[in-house]
Amino acid sequence: MAEKSVTPALQDIVDSIDRINKKVDNLSFEEFRADIDRRQIIERNIEIISEASRRLPEDLKSRHPDIPWQKVASIGNILRHEYDSVSPLVLWNVARQELGPLGKACKIELIRGKFDEKGEHSHDHGERSR
Repeated sequence: MAEKSVTPALQDIVDSIDRINKKVDNLSFEEFRADIDRRQIIERNIEIISEASRRLPEDLKSRHPDIPWQKVASIGNILRHEYDSVSPLVLWNVARQELGPLGKACKIELIRGKFDEKGEHSHDHGERSR
């Protein structure tokens, strides 16, 4: 059976991080805290990131041990089930400080996937032709 592509989940993470970055770029924390619409957009995109991360295989995650994968996955539950206690400061810190490494790892994996799809690099098909 063919392995399901992880490209859509990786792309969802990258796209959501880009949306978040656009919403917090050139913004102060005070402006962010006062703008509930903007905070909800950030929350929703973090939920998407969380859910998409759950669709990534363990071998991919193990290539990026610096990413706190369990925290990435579990923040979605907090946003969905404990929404009334989510601090704007926590959202701000996630948006401004914690998404960069995750986005970088996902972009690396997207490039790796494109490379693999072209048949130029493979882990499962023996030697490459020269």
